[in-house]
Amino acid sequence: MWWRVERGGKLWAQWKGEKNRARMRELVRSSKVHAVLAFHQGEPVGWCSFGPRRAFPRLETVKALRHPFTDTTWAVVCFFIPSRWRGKGVATKLLEAATRRAFELGATRVEGYPVVPKSKPMPAAFAWTGVPAVFEKCGYREIIRPGASRPIFQITPPAQP
Repeated sequence: MWWRVERGGKLWAQWKGEKNRARMRELVRSSKVHAVLAFHQGEPVGWCSFGPRRAFPRLETVKALRHPFTDTTWAVVCFFIPSRWRGKGVATKLLEAATRRAFELGATRVEGYPVVPKSKPMPAAFAWTGVPAVFEKCGYREIIRPGASRPIFQITPPAQP
């Protein structure tokens, strides 16, 4: 829900907890949430949230992520993978599926906002938007933005014959 709340600080604090859970349930029931799930033998092992970039107003209030985009730009904003499933390729499979689905739904460009690991292993609390290596494995390329403090990775659909 972080990206769906316009600002941090007091506004984010007001939405924490049950308010956020109720809001997410409402968004899911009204088909306003796009996500892919990964399963292993019926057990959920990962989640990836994505959608039209405009559905995530916080992306425009985070200075490091502001840049021009169109109505057909979609964003991959969140991964959740239980600790025992990390490092097994789940994030890559989730990103592949989310990207494919975004293009099926009309995206002309999909973005991701990974964090660059400063330590190995990177604490999961800081990697919820993914890491560059996962985006690179899926064909995303970093947008070069001089002086940017955080990378933005993008991909466009493969050319049709």
